[in-house]
Amino acid sequence: MGDSPKAVVLMSGGLDSATALAIAQAEGFATYAITFRYGQRHAIEVAAARRVAERHHVAGHVVVDIDLRQFGGSALTADLAVPKGRDAESMSAGIPITYVPARNTIFLSFALAWAEVLESNDIYLGVNAIDYSGYPDCRPAYLAAYEQMANLATRAGVEQGARLKIHAPLVSLSKAQIIQRGLVLGVDYGLTTSCYDPAPESGAACGQCDSCVLRLRGFAEAGLTDPARYATPHRAANQPN
Repeated sequence: MGDSPKAVVLMSGGLDSATALAIAQAEGFATYAITFRYGQRHAIEVAAARRVAERHHVAGHVVVDIDLRQFGGSALTADLAVPKGRDAESMSAGIPITYVPARNTIFLSFALAWAEVLESNDIYLGVNAIDYSGYPDCRPAYLAAYEQMANLATRAGVEQGARLKIHAPLVSLSKAQIIQRGLVLGVDYGLTTSCYDPAPESGAACGQCDSCVLRLRGFAEAGLTDPARYATPHRAANQPN
């Protein structure tokens, strides 16, 4: 690992970020995971991120505390209802209330700072532009623009000509393809959590929010059963359409 190039990986504890971590490691990087406790209602994801990081023996893992509840503006950081029971058409119609303003820009900025300290030129994140809920900061155009900005913003870029690369290996994959890729790489999806509104004590997923629906559909389309815990059985959701 000492001779391996370093990569910073944004780690939420969810399915996508766990897969991105496994891909970074498969591509030969020593991985440094960064997780955010940002005032989200589903803070149980931090524990999931720790589980995934431990299983994959990351070289380092930091949990950064910031409080986006001061701004609110999202069902994840304010007292707003999480949408549930929506179909695919509803989920694709506009930017949902679960969008956290500027979240990926904030997260990538912290990752960029750590990457510069680590002398790393690579950042991985698990954003997806296929099976996603309309977030503007999950699009390839956004990632390309951020990468361009980052290469203008660091001492390594200005003085050494270092070129930062933002890797989004899942951006054009369906949820089923992401799951299949992760399983090949040894990801244990039972360690992950994706729910926007999990049970406060048990952490069981609701099975009805957009994130749960997309996750369940992905496992169904892959011909698999989701190993995550749900508050109520979701056999029907595990059946392909």
